[in-house]
Amino acid sequence: MARRQWVLPLALTVGILLTLFGLGGAAAGPIMRDLELEALQEAVRWPRPDVGTVLALAGRFVATQRDREGYAYFQERARSQPDRPLFLALEGFFQARLGGEVFLLRRAAWVNEAVDKLDRAVARDPGLPRYFRGLVLAELPERFGKATAAAADLEWVLEQEKQFPQGLRRAVHRGLARAYATLGRAAEAGTALDRSGSAALDPRLPVFVTDAWVTAKEGFRFRPPRLVEVAPGVQIAQGYDFADIAFVLTRESVVAIDTGTTEANARAALAALRWVTTLPITHVILTHAHWDHIGGLEALRGPGTRVIAHSRFPDELRIVNTTGVPFRYFFGGAGHREYHVVPDRLVTSREVVTVGGTEFVLYPVRGGETEDALLLHLPERGVVFVGDTFMPYLGAPFLPEGSPEALVDNIALIRSLEPRVLIHGHPPLTELFTVDALPGFEAALRELYERTLENIARGRTLVESLHQNVLPATLRNHPDGVLRYLVVRDNFVKRLYHQRTGYWKADGEGIETVAPREWAEALNVLAGRREEAFVRSARTLLARGDQVLALKLTELGLLSYPSSRPLGDLRREALDGLRAKHQQLNPFKFIIYSEWAGRDLLPVE
Repeated sequence: MARRQWVLPLALTVGILLTLFGLGGAAAGPIMRDLELEALQEAVRWPRPDVGTVLALAGRFVATQRDREGYAYFQERARSQPDRPLFLALEGFFQARLGGEVFLLRRAAWVNEAVDKLDRAVARDPGLPRYFRGLVLAELPERFGKATAAAADLEWVLEQEKQFPQGLRRAVHRGLARAYATLGRAAEAGTALDRSGSAALDPRLPVFVTDAWVTAKEGFRFRPPRLVEVAPGVQIAQGYDFADIAFVLTRESVVAIDTGTTEANARAALAALRWVTTLPITHVILTHAHWDHIGGLEALRGPGTRVIAHSRFPDELRIVNTTGVPFRYFFGGAGHREYHVVPDRLVTSREVVTVGGTEFVLYPVRGGETEDALLLHLPERGVVFVGDTFMPYLGAPFLPEGSPEALVDNIALIRSLEPRVLIHGHPPLTELFTVDALPGFEAALRELYERTLENIARGRTLVESLHQNVLPATLRNHPDGVLRYLVVRDNFVKRLYHQRTGYWKADGEGIETVAPREWAEALNVLAGRREEAFVRSARTLLARGDQVLALKLTELGLLSYPSSRPLGDLRREALDGLRAKHQQLNPFKFIIYSEWAGRDLLPVE
């Protein structure tokens, strides 16, 4: 197990101490607040909640094993908004998931009532309600006789795939594996399970619904590989690398935008492009100097290829090369390495470059993520490439960079260009941060910015600021902006605090630094030097839904009892819970928790 240097914030310390003292049992609720869950519940109560927000909330209830809360919540929503069949379907979905907790003699009636709700929802809307019905029917025991209907529902979802949001195929294939197994169709069940990327149909394993996948060897991918034309002559290679690689076709040549993390990945993307065109690559434009945008350069650069970047590119590359990044699961292989990239041309102010009759207007700006962001505008095609300006982490969270102010300023610049399409450096960003989404997103960020600066000026702590759980009222008029805002919010606040406060915090954090082994020994004294006290407390925390506290406690316990198998198993259980919890809204946390757990999530087919 990797040993990390961290100190316990006061809230975590108190939570662990209370559990070690036995104050609070498994029946109690979690000690730590799930701020995203609370915000999603509030947003879905608004008059016109976005479908993506509803699905994210349902996914969070499932991932955190809060089926009873999910049932009560969507029951209330179904009654308050009877015109939304999706709410009725989710009420039935969570009711069915609670079947195992119902008294045995009443269980069949309880489950049949849940299925009836799903049937009524499907009759009114044969879209997402049918997906949820298929998942429920697939999990029912053979005696209910619903496996054939489950397979029909889920096969239909695959046939109508383009009508559904991204990220459902993994769950569909897993559901089909369960239905086929119930029907005795073992070969088809095995194929469906393989396509789901799941290791087994074990109900104790975390449930994943994301299209993303991660392995120690290949790193993280947001989706399976594909080459997609997003505008005339603009091809995007997605899923070949952690980042996307774009190709703009002109009359005479190709201009590549970014190059991925490795030469092997860039060559694979280029091979896909060669099915579309054989034109040579004469220019490579780098949107910024991060690993996943520059590492594959040599695979795309020929003898006459010119490389263009921001004038501050060398400064950012120095940060990348001199800051240790210990996480391998982002990019796979050996992890961090040193990069040697010397652009042929550095851009200091707005420039126009014409290649094969196509105008490329370059805007060097301070990006939300880095200081060397290069925005690229194709006026004739109505496209703006923004790189990672909108990366939700406001700078890589493990590097000293990022600017909330620059993000807001760049939104204003992009809106002034009036593009039809925004192309980002990663698939979810391109899907989330569209041109139409910018006005509501910008207004929400400006309100959050002012609230955060006020908190800093008043000496409020970072935790106090985060626990305000700010959900700007302006998003009521932009319901599709809720997820965009939430994936950025906490990191936006954290970056502002780190840039505007010192290393001694208002709550005392940082004044004294306690080593993990010192915390471990203190807790061991409190536990009466008994391994069982750590084990019992970690189980209690997990039963309450406090995976973060359980993770911290087990890691401290393992410092005192390094050969403890129960603590190791509980640590992995906590990490699995955190992987499931963050799979939808926070891929960076998902990646890091997967690495710490040493667990891969295979691609979905």
